[in-house]
Amino acid sequence: MSRLLRTGLNAGTEAPRVVGGSGVHFVLEDGRRVLDGSNTGGPLGHGHPRMAEALRKAADLPMVSEGWSWSGRDKAAEDLFEIGLVGEESWAGAVRFCISGSEANDITLSLAQALTGRKAIATRERAYHGLVGLARDVTVQPHWHGGLAAPAGGTRLPPAGAPVHVLPAPDGTLYRSATEAAARPERPLDQRLAGAPAMLRSSAAVIIDYTQGGFYHDGAYQDAVAAIARREGAFWIADEVVTGMGRSGRAFAFQGGTSRPDMVTLGKGLGGGMMAVAAIVISKDLAAELDGKSWQNYGTLRGHPMTMAAVSAYLAILRDEALLARVHALEGFYARRLGEIARRHPSVARVAGQGLHWTVELHGPDWRNWLADTPEAPLASRVAGLALDKGAVIGTSGEQTSLFLAPPLIISETESERLLAILDESLELADREHNVMMQGVQ
Repeated sequence: MSRLLRTGLNAGTEAPRVVGGSGVHFVLEDGRRVLDGSNTGGPLGHGHPRMAEALRKAADLPMVSEGWSWSGRDKAAEDLFEIGLVGEESWAGAVRFCISGSEANDITLSLAQALTGRKAIATRERAYHGLVGLARDVTVQPHWHGGLAAPAGGTRLPPAGAPVHVLPAPDGTLYRSATEAAARPERPLDQRLAGAPAMLRSSAAVIIDYTQGGFYHDGAYQDAVAAIARREGAFWIADEVVTGMGRSGRAFAFQGGTSRPDMVTLGKGLGGGMMAVAAIVISKDLAAELDGKSWQNYGTLRGHPMTMAAVSAYLAILRDEALLARVHALEGFYARRLGEIARRHPSVARVAGQGLHWTVELHGPDWRNWLADTPEAPLASRVAGLALDKGAVIGTSGEQTSLFLAPPLIISETESERLLAILDESLELADREHNVMMQGVQ
């Protein structure tokens, strides 16, 4: 019996056992070499030589806590502004490093509460912002409840700490089946956000992300929410933990709109997939408001010299290998191929995405009522399992019907074609189940 507490997303399922990795491939315990097609924390894949060398050098550095100044931390901040925030100098004011995206979201939300005196927070439908403190409160995908999911009942959900307002999600997609379009017809943006002013009037902040639950914001949605937030006195926080520094094909997904946030949170890939690190970028206006004040939270391992070395190394690689341009170019390839795949498979309800993050949602039970409390593997997990047998890791985030692709930013078009071909073949399993279901309905 393993002494390691199981961390699988679904009750009764086991994750593949990884023993190694190189480039865009994992090596599994049984010796197979499989494509890493879904890993938001690994933008450079596995074992990038420049990252490895930077961390070897950093291993000799002293352990310096957040309370001590450190030249490497100053350098990481300068690198973030000079490489990651190029073109954004007019609004970006300062950066603070922390350990995880969940932590970054939690402390930005608490700062918004302190500055406004308001307790409520707003997010959008199907959001995920982490499982720590206020970040958990605004995680409204039902199965990411942070409690205990148990088959055949007994699921326990922790009580929320802050009131949460939920905005309608954006509708934009690459593909929608006729059934999906009929069930959830698109509505004009002003109609979807008609209730937003009342929600934000009592909220300390509205926090929006760009991928969770398979919803990808367009610029119009972002700008509309940002304008309402400013008018109603709420801060706007852009959760770029997944999308920031390359995943969206831009430095930031919010660059798809004209508005600029009060605070931005970064994480996951910021350390090149080699170190756990996150960051908070605040606007010049907010930096001026904090001048002379002490932001009263502290982390012993925040801004650790090893993590700062990883940040600087990743940003240099992002620039030197022109990864943003690479992802932007691949975005069109994925959009075309996924559109073709979706039209061939009756099991596919919708496809949406940007850059190198794409969601394929299958027809099936309504995600709004699912708490991950079933003993059997969900349909998406079974499709992902078949894909693994065929040689590729495809993600599910534990959802019933959602598959997502988020390969390393260094993936080639040839490797991408193989990944998408495996997805195409694996969706035949979902098609068979969908056809049986439709026959039962008739």
